[in-house]
Amino acid sequence: MAYDVVVIGSGPGGYVAAIRASQLGFKTAIIEKETLGGICLNWGCIPTKALLKSAQVYEDIKHSKDYGIEASGTPNFEAIIKRSRGVADKMSKGVQFLMRKNKIDVVSGFGKLKAKGQIEVTGADGSKKTIETKHIIVATGGRSRELPAMKIDGKKIIGYREALVLPKQPKSMIIVGSGAIGVEFGYFYNSLGTKITIVEFMPRVVPVEDEEISKELDKNFKKQGIAIMTNSEVTSVDSSGNGVKAKVKTPEGEITLEADILLSAVGVSANIEGIGLEELGIKTEKGKIKVDKFYQTNVPGIYAIGDCSPGQALAHVASKEGIICVENIGYNEKKYNHKPEPIDYNNVPGCTYCYPEIASVGYTEKQAKDAGYEIKVGKFPLSASGKASAAGHNEGFIKVIFDAKYGEWLGTHMIGYNVTEIIAETVTARKLETTYQEVLNSIHPHPTISESVKDAIEVAYGEAIHI
Repeated sequence: MAYDVVVIGSGPGGYVAAIRASQLGFKTAIIEKETLGGICLNWGCIPTKALLKSAQVYEDIKHSKDYGIEASGTPNFEAIIKRSRGVADKMSKGVQFLMRKNKIDVVSGFGKLKAKGQIEVTGADGSKKTIETKHIIVATGGRSRELPAMKIDGKKIIGYREALVLPKQPKSMIIVGSGAIGVEFGYFYNSLGTKITIVEFMPRVVPVEDEEISKELDKNFKKQGIAIMTNSEVTSVDSSGNGVKAKVKTPEGEITLEADILLSAVGVSANIEGIGLEELGIKTEKGKIKVDKFYQTNVPGIYAIGDCSPGQALAHVASKEGIICVENIGYNEKKYNHKPEPIDYNNVPGCTYCYPEIASVGYTEKQAKDAGYEIKVGKFPLSASGKASAAGHNEGFIKVIFDAKYGEWLGTHMIGYNVTEIIAETVTARKLETTYQEVLNSIHPHPTISESVKDAIEVAYGEAIHI
């Protein structure tokens, strides 16, 4: 079995890379040991958003009187989980269709690098076969990171996969880690009535976000009834009883938390074990495969993209890395007419789908100051947005950061209703090196949440109309 390009892993990095390779005329195959679509489609981005939508519908029902409607309802946990799995299954079938449409061979099994240009695939029945190819793209993704104090058993100490398919709703849950996974599951389970305690090692929740975003989410979560413990560390977990008992080291001393289940949401580990990296001398660093700006490893003809390589562990990053990787291969082989442009990792948007939603890109206020910029900052509260008030969701704000000297758009940080849908304006504007003047001279539609970006820029430059 000989190919031009073979991709190991069919997540949003792998399947996108395979499609782009096929489009450029490469004979392509993809190796997958589980289900097409990888973690994102089956156990991550897509099914979690389905769960969160159910939570939002239930929240709207609970507050229906605020909209002049008499409505009531009770969440059916099993049905919510079933719907989420159905959405994920539909998306995975969509990837199957795309593989057929693009004439990409799908090889089921575990792929291991055997030699330059050779991959050994072990099937579920233990059978082995060798595939030969000119180019190998490793896109093996990641999994829940395990800490020694919290070994995941899949029943009482769980990761995100188990959190998506629990057989029944727990009455109480401890969530360790307040990144995107932790706060999204925290919002979901809390909205259905589970008592949630979030334990965060860092001084604030969502620690990668701008400090003001963290404060706003903290305030909103506490208002929703979620307990938050920052500057705190789980030192041990006892799961021998009916539930779990977690010892937590806090600034005030050690305490013990009890709950039905503990969700470990302390990050992602790359899936790079047992795939033949050591045998081929492929270099790794800090648990990731080392690559250049076009995702070439130190071994010619072998590449790595997505969560197993050093960039942000985000689906949209993996997809773009896959495209750039393949287009560079195509350029070198005269199948593509120009060298692709490397990713600017400081212009990658991040979105968190709890409520209120969070979306951000570029420098935080602290990062901009630390980088030596003199800055102008504008902040527009969504309480002043007509669309947010009409929707009954006026929590949060839009914050923009500009370079005072040249008007360069350094960053945007949003928390509130539907903000994940409007962060792309900043990404595109920054890519085009737009200044504040071009944005203010672009008419934004009214009433929308997106016009609040313009309002925030007006605040930054002393031209505020609506506050």
